[in-house]
Order: sequence, then structure tokens, then C-alpha cells
Amino acid sequence: MSENDTNTVALAFSGGLDTTVCVPLLEEEYDYDEVIGVTVDVGQPDTEFAEARETADALGLEHFVVDAREEFAELCLQSVRANADYQGYPLGTALARPVIASAILDVAREEGCDAVAHGCTGKGNDQLRFEAVWRDSELNVIAPVRELGLTREYEIEYAAKRDLPVEGGNEGAWSIDTNLWSRSIEGDDLEDPSYVPPEEIYEWTDPPSGTDSELVEIGFEDGYAVSVDGEQLDAIELIERLNALAGSHGIGRTDMMEDRMLGLKVRENYEHPAATVLLAAHDALEGLVLTQEERSTKTSIDQQWSEKAYQGLLSAPLVDALSGFIDATQQRVTGTVTVKLDGGHARPVARESEYAVYSESAASFNTETVDGIEQADATGVAKYHGYQDRLARAATEETDVPEALMDGGTDV
Repeated sequence: MSENDTNTVALAFSGGLDTTVCVPLLEEEYDYDEVIGVTVDVGQPDTEFAEARETADALGLEHFVVDAREEFAELCLQSVRANADYQGYPLGTALARPVIASAILDVAREEGCDAVAHGCTGKGNDQLRFEAVWRDSELNVIAPVRELGLTREYEIEYAAKRDLPVEGGNEGAWSIDTNLWSRSIEGDDLEDPSYVPPEEIYEWTDPPSGTDSELVEIGFEDGYAVSVDGEQLDAIELIERLNALAGSHGIGRTDMMEDRMLGLKVRENYEHPAATVLLAAHDALEGLVLTQEERSTKTSIDQQWSEKAYQGLLSAPLVDALSGFIDATQQRVTGTVTVKLDGGHARPVARESEYAVYSESAASFNTETVDGIEQADATGVAKYHGYQDRLARAATEETDVPEALMDGGTDV
């Protein structure tokens, strides 16, 4: 026990099977006198909060709800500045978990708890993201499902035996996690990579038809998305607006095999309409205002930032250094990008910025010179271009290579 010695634990509580089962287990297996539940709002549907409240009431559990939507939305827009994705999909759950963990830790401290707990298994990423935050505190960290080696079947039987308030021990065919930025769907038949998902797994995106199209203008200031079609919006409003708009065009679906941090390969399905549009628009604007070297270097910086975000380690010293570079480049990422929405695609079709590293007259085929540089001046460059490659090929052709080696044999 910690110095608080209150024998009280704060549990990350959703009202689903895992966290509901954890309540009696923390009391019976870990000897805690009191368990408090903490639900953190990062944009889940209202039905999830109703379920959490009802379950907490049925368990006689003291229940706290923390609104972290604004903090989470700002982090999502910050991730766009880093073009953040993991293996091709926009980060969502990974960004939300540290925000949730920090909010739970705040409540635990305010309520004088000596421990924090979650219902994650020992196979997923979320256990690591939660605990990266919690293990930097003075509180004990408990993971009943992982530490007791529980399976879903055991939890269902345990819940039935104890008459716990869960709907048959399952929330439906799919395991779904939703926040402002993304919606993930996994489990059941989706665990089979050869299984074709039915249309019913999607809620945010209509079937991509390609029969109509729509233009939307995204405004950026210092790399942050700030407006839609000229209307200034706060982070939450902007994300919700684009989720609805892009989702109506079937934009933002990902079906992939994902490599988790523990080495497991899993099949995941995601919906992320707003994220898809914003990432495409931001990348297009960077293409207009950043130099070739900045873009090349930033690709590597962005990838490292995204990896740390996926791991739930955005508080790492390395991220501070990466963010310094990102901040420096984003000072010029101000302007507008027009994106065409249709048939499940978000395609930038126009971009404008006062910081454009672009000269229409210089790039045009209808102008003879570039700021006083004649076309003929490129002749010397063309002669040197590839010169070392030509030397290397000539040297190889002139070298007497043994016939055995030429045939792939070994000189004995």
C-alpha cells in the first residue's frame, strides 16, 4: 500500500463486462474496502454514459464522470500537425487512453485513493498506455483481468453467478470503442482475416457510392485546423462537423492487420471521417509551404512522433524534441485547402497560403527564365547529373570478374 493507506481504489469504469467484473474482484481478491468508478468523456455516445451510470447504481458504486472532450479534441488537432497515423490509419484510441488515464489519476488523488485499476487484458495495448501514466505516480497499479488470467468466458460465468448487472456478459457481437476522433470495431467474426465485414459494423460512414461529390474548405493557422467553409469553429465542433460531412460520403474506413506493441498481429476495423479529411488537407498545405528538405526531414520526425503516440508516451523527452521541430515548421502552415469529398475519398483539389514556396511564373512552361536563370544554364547540371552512376557502371563493366562468380558459383 502507498502512504495514503486508505484502502480505496479508483477503477477506470465503462459499465461493460470487464470493468463490472473488476468491482467485486477488487473487493474480494485484493481486499479493498472501497472501489470508486471513474468514467472519462472523450466523445463517446450518450448511451455509454447511461450504461455506466445504471451499472454503477446497481453495484452501489460511487461514480465520477469527467469531461475531457476539449483536452482530447485539442490533442487530436495537434496530432494532425504531426500527420500522425500508425500503419496507415489515424491514431484515435491511442491518443485517448493517456487523456483518460490522467483524468482518472486526478480523481484518485482528490478522493484519497491509494491505488488505480483498469480492466485491460494482458494482450492489448491499452494496459501499457494506462500504466505509462499511472506508474509515474505514487499510487499502486492493479490490473485484475491480466493478473488473475481471466478469459471472456470466465467473466461471463462469474457475472452470471454473481448476478452482476451486465447484459448476458456481452455488449453485442463486436467490441467497439468510440471517441471524438475514431471508432474501432473488432472481435467475433472480425478476428478472421478472411471474413468480409457486413455493412452493419459501420455507424459513422455511409456506403461509399461515388454518385455525388462535395467541396469543403479547411482553414489552418500554424498547422491547426480552425475553420470549415470559412466558419471559425472550436476543436470539438470542427471535428464533429467533419465527421458528419465526410461520413455521409463514406470517407474514413480502414480494414487492416495491425501490429500491436506486444508483437501480436490483429485484425482491426476503424472509422475516422474527420481525421481522414484533416490529415489529407494538412499534408496538402505542407506541400505548398514547406521546402523539399523540410518535408523530407519532417516525414521522419512525424513517424517518430506517431510511434510514441501509439505507445501512449507523448510525455517522453523525445517527444518534446520532436515537437520543437514540428512547431518550427508549422509557423508557416497557415492557409486554406479545398477538399473534394466523394465515393469514400477525400482529395485535396486546391490550396492557398501567403507562405507558399511556389512561383507560378517560374514553374510555367510559358516563361523562358526563372528569376534571371536561363533554361540553357541547366545544361551543366544535366551533364553532371548521374555522373558517379555512369562511372560506377563503367568500372563494373571493365572489371574482369571470374566466370564462376558471374554464374553465381563459389571460388573454392
